[in-house]
Amino acid sequence: MARPRLELADIFRAHGPAWRQANTGHVSLSQLKVMSAIEACRTDALGGHVAGCTKCGHHHISYNSCKNRHCPKCQGPAARDWMEARAADLLPVGYFHVVFTLPAEIAQIAYWNKKAAYGLLFKASAQTVTTIAADPKRMGARVGMTSVLHTWGSALTHHPHIHMIVPGGGLSPDGTKWIGCKPGFFLHVRVLARLFRRLFLQGLMELHREGRLTFFGKLAGLADADAFATWLGPLRKIDWVVYAKPPFGGPEAVLAYLSRYTHRVAISNNRLVSADAHMVAFHWKDYRIKSGDRRSVMRLATPEFIRRFLIHVLPDGFHRIRHYGLLASSIRKANITRIRALLCVQSPEQPAAPQPEVEVIPLTLREPCPCCGSPMRIVETFRRGQKPMSRAPPREQAA
Repeated sequence: MARPRLELADIFRAHGPAWRQANTGHVSLSQLKVMSAIEACRTDALGGHVAGCTKCGHHHISYNSCKNRHCPKCQGPAARDWMEARAADLLPVGYFHVVFTLPAEIAQIAYWNKKAAYGLLFKASAQTVTTIAADPKRMGARVGMTSVLHTWGSALTHHPHIHMIVPGGGLSPDGTKWIGCKPGFFLHVRVLARLFRRLFLQGLMELHREGRLTFFGKLAGLADADAFATWLGPLRKIDWVVYAKPPFGGPEAVLAYLSRYTHRVAISNNRLVSADAHMVAFHWKDYRIKSGDRRSVMRLATPEFIRRFLIHVLPDGFHRIRHYGLLASSIRKANITRIRALLCVQSPEQPAAPQPEVEVIPLTLREPCPCCGSPMRIVETFRRGQKPMSRAPPREQAA
């Protein structure tokens, strides 16, 4: 794939130093680390290797990736590896996509309290689906789900929401049969929205009682318990946005969807149009437009663009992909095996365990030779600050 004409790394390298200096004392260590990682990604600052073709003799240099989860260049390989690991977990049933979104007022609280509020968003949304699906009047089944947190809108604004992928059915309470949902229909979104609203607000009140919420500016007075309870009052009466998209066409469609969403970052390099010291232009979609072409070009002052990207840096150690119910990591394999048996389908054949490598070098690379398509092997490695001994034209490629 050709290198994009403009990358986020280019903007950070050119304008990041001035931005950091102008915002000294207002940038977290995590944000600074993300900027540094993206700037260094796939450059000689991280070292790399020289790859050689086993047939035609072609050589090229591949610099190491930063592997930071916020880096646009590193998410393609990460998503590919993650999807390969998940492929064996797919069931031969319909899958649904459910989205849980926080109101703007709550999103502001979440912005100041990311770890606590995002964790509650995961918990409340998963508990909502689990509870409604288990209701005998609805489906009466134990279900599983994969949840992915996104914190951005198309304009890089703060817009926390959960994308949830749910198999269309679940195990009976005693685990003896598979209960499928109605064709093309999972659960009533209005019922989901009301329970989600109640569970999230209850959880938010609990966080407040535990002293785990912080408030600033005009909302600093919400540190008082009575003031906070009063402020939440109107939010108990408005409709919260929960919606379900039509079911996927099959397991392959689920994989294709997940590969786009699981490792997505706030903005991809392909959306960037232009950048200089004053302005960054990028493609975006205006979802307020109900019909017609929503695509347009947004222009932000360069410092504001950098700020908006960095507000989506997640707290250290925070997991943005989580599995619940039947798909919880500790019991997923056993449950999937049981469900496949109930559905009378065979488990996909597992690949043979790889034999241990006797040699560290050379290693066969995943990408074939760009000239003849033959396997490529690592013929030399070099660390950061070192120069390769082999002569080869630089080629940007994940390592």
